[in-house]
Amino acid sequence: MKAVGLYKYLPLTDPNCLLDLELNLPMIKKDEVLVEVKAISVNPIDTKLRSPKPIIETSPRILGWDGSGTVVGRGDGCKIFNIGDPVFFTGDLRKNGSNAQYVALNEIMVGSKPKNLTFEEAAAMIVNHQ
Repeated sequence: MKAVGLYKYLPLTDPNCLLDLELNLPMIKKDEVLVEVKAISVNPIDTKLRSPKPIIETSPRILGWDGSGTVVGRGDGCKIFNIGDPVFFTGDLRKNGSNAQYVALNEIMVGSKPKNLTFEEAAAMIVNHQ
């Protein structure tokens, strides 16, 4: 899958501050759903975590925690969402984020996308709620 991430926390003026990456699809656990990401929003936590610092990651760090999309996979323990459900979500700072084609999420971090909202509006709804 395609993703945008980083290894080094560089200034935004550096052309290598964000990288186009090819990664494997995330593996889902029994209580997780796999969401095909349709839209993301930029949360203030994204800018804070991406800010320059001397840390170098050993595997790519995919930022972005708020977004929306469609459930395309689910673990055996999932009880709320089904494949094909349109959803919006906030992620887990300990895992890769939504700046990717797919994201694995614990289903308690996911909500049903309101029918009257676009995917873009639903992705922004999380940021506005915080």
